[in-house]
Amino acid sequence: MSGPRRLAATALAAVALSVPTATAAHAAADSATSIQAQVRTATGLNATQYSCLSYIVEHESGWNPQATNAGSGAYGLFQALPASKMASAGADYRTNPVTQARWGVSYMNSRYGSPCGAAAFWRSHHWY
Repeated sequence: MSGPRRLAATALAAVALSVPTATAAHAAADSATSIQAQVRTATGLNATQYSCLSYIVEHESGWNPQATNAGSGAYGLFQALPASKMASAGADYRTNPVTQARWGVSYMNSRYGSPCGAAAFWRSHHWY
């Protein structure tokens, strides 16, 4: 192949290579949306408190229930340290975002009074 045909083939190959990346990003977004819906239903929080919870999770883990901090070992949606703290909410804490959310809400309520109390602290300190 030479000239315009080679150029067209190269361009087509470049487009084909970018499709899996776009598909993977779309799948990750769908997964995060699904997790958000599960968490919202399971926690039963009102819109304001859920928004505060979402703010923290977005900043801590990006809605990845298997997010792990390489430096500290903090784990999950809420970056529990140690991760085993979440076992108080269920044995499936490593894989179940709903279990993590139940633990996270309990933690935020006990330490900060509410998810919005935790979010206010996070905004001031960039951790909670």
